[in-house]
Amino acid sequence: MSQLVARRGLRDLLVHSRVNCNMFARCVSAASVVRRAGDTNKPTLVHDWCGGFVGCNIRSEHVQVYLMGDFNMRWRRMCSASATEKKDEKPRLDTVRKDQDGGGSVTVPSYWGIETAKMKIARKDGSKWPWNCFMPWETHQADLTIDFKKHHVPKNMADKIAYVIVKILRIHVCVLFRLLHRRYGCRAMMLETVAAVPGMVGGMLLHLKSIRRFEHSGGWIKALLEEAENERMHLMTMMELVKPKWYERLLVILVQGVFFSSFFTCYVLSPRLAHRIVGYLEEEAIHSYTEFLKDIDDGKIENVKAPAIAIDYWRLPEDATLKDVVTVIRADEAHHRDVNHFASDIRNQGKELREAAAPIGYH
Repeated sequence: MSQLVARRGLRDLLVHSRVNCNMFARCVSAASVVRRAGDTNKPTLVHDWCGGFVGCNIRSEHVQVYLMGDFNMRWRRMCSASATEKKDEKPRLDTVRKDQDGGGSVTVPSYWGIETAKMKIARKDGSKWPWNCFMPWETHQADLTIDFKKHHVPKNMADKIAYVIVKILRIHVCVLFRLLHRRYGCRAMMLETVAAVPGMVGGMLLHLKSIRRFEHSGGWIKALLEEAENERMHLMTMMELVKPKWYERLLVILVQGVFFSSFFTCYVLSPRLAHRIVGYLEEEAIHSYTEFLKDIDDGKIENVKAPAIAIDYWRLPEDATLKDVVTVIRADEAHHRDVNHFASDIRNQGKELREAAAPIGYH
């Protein structure tokens, strides 16, 4: 008794086609006929899958004949090889820590050769670096000796327009937070969602201008993107201290959309005006953080322990408090004030930003 184990295509051809069976044998690249040891000299019968057998002249060049005794071993080898191939097809996986701060555990494929699990980054004391959102070489120590009382007196029409715009915005913000009965912690968090926009818009437009005109930017692309990243880290820190309510999250979406579109248009039309507006906004931010510090000193706001992300980002001591965090953030805002007023002054002289070296790393 013979039995044919062949490809599915051969079965379909035998069932649905009326062509000579020898033609099938010639068309099939390989088939395996399993026969008993004593049947090797007998004619081969092929089951037609409809209840009967069909005689076929299948020659040795079309099939491989296996004895029944060694078929089981060959079958096991085929199954083992199949399993091995499937096992080899699985991509290698690395475990990367990830959560809202950059911790937690998630598995990602390393097919592209990026093996983050092998990136052993540590603090200076040798302990493991816990953050994915920034690296040790991106941290900095704030310069607290900067003058917080500097003010740019409006000198021309563009300066006056920028000053009036910022004052109007301040009035609306003050009224809004009085209605919401929210103190400076929430106010700082909400304002940082807007403060991170100008640097990104300016850096993006300068980047496009640089590649469009085939010219260098003088380092200003990097300087403005650094500013945007620094402002974003302010927000990430405040998120650890103040949890936004649902209506505040909705307000952020609306304000960010309006402010991004408005500032984008302003920067395209007049970069000088755009940088002057940001300079005055940073002056208001310094004022807000100064009031924040007064509330902490007066006991109106609890001087809690500084978040871990702030300690690592600003290289603060382990016993740092909220007051220390607000102090370094205010210093950052003072540096952003200087950078943007400086950029506006360059444009006031009729020059391009790239003609003056950008203050890269000036936080």
